[in-house]
Amino acid sequence: MRAGFIGAGKVGFSLGKYLAEGGTVLSGYYSKSLKSSQEAAAFTGSRYYETLAEIVNDSDTLFITVPDGYISEIWDDMRSLPIEDKTICHCSGSIPSTVFFNAEERGAYRYSIHPLYAVSSKYASYQELAKAYFAIEGSPARLDEMRQHFEKLGNRVGIISPEVKTIYHAAAVMVSNQMIALADIGAQLLHQCGFEKEDAERALAPLILGNAQALTSAGPESALTGPCERADDQTVAAHLKALAAASSDTEILQSYRILSKRLVQIAERKNPNRDYRKLKKELEQ
Repeated sequence: MRAGFIGAGKVGFSLGKYLAEGGTVLSGYYSKSLKSSQEAAAFTGSRYYETLAEIVNDSDTLFITVPDGYISEIWDDMRSLPIEDKTICHCSGSIPSTVFFNAEERGAYRYSIHPLYAVSSKYASYQELAKAYFAIEGSPARLDEMRQHFEKLGNRVGIISPEVKTIYHAAAVMVSNQMIALADIGAQLLHQCGFEKEDAERALAPLILGNAQALTSAGPESALTGPCERADDQTVAAHLKALAAASSDTEILQSYRILSKRLVQIAERKNPNRDYRKLKKELEQ
């Protein structure tokens, strides 16, 4: 594989550096911002390109690492170039590989290659990509080859179909972004208890990290603790009453109720002989 990157943002920097560190040959970077492509090339020990045609010519595999809304625009420019036998990839979590709608007609191969990891730093996130699970879908012809390339780097890889890409992305968003929303709600409630904002965030950090560690190492049933797991309907009722009285934001109360119902389902799997009827009734009121 000789990989070129079209787009020099956080994902382009991180994935390019990760591949280069793993022994993949990089041709380099092309970006609408020459400065960005120069910085990415310097970071990965590759070169920068001033035209799309040049990087396409020098690469057998092209990763389009631009914001989702620009992928089809890049494809419109690329598909008129000599792309026969090229492997064309994007790294969007939500868009399927079918965005490269006539790749096979042009003799090319299309793929979506998405790391289940929140890339937050151009210069540091590559160090964590070895832990990421990659989801791949696209042209059958080289699908196994693409899977093996990332497995050789040490990653777990899952093959999905284009039809489930939106549900796949929704799952990732709920576990990643929406957990941030829950942490923000928790900090807000602690602030109402008298914590300074920074102290509230610091106070919650060990709880968040410890719970994430337990969840990822043992699974949801084993990690679950708290009043829902214990079928403690009185504590849950007190929470609901306090939240209703303390905040004009009804969404917080609704979130507590909805998520608690899900926790009860997990608790019932963990403790099949425990009676959760009172708790369920409390959550339905």
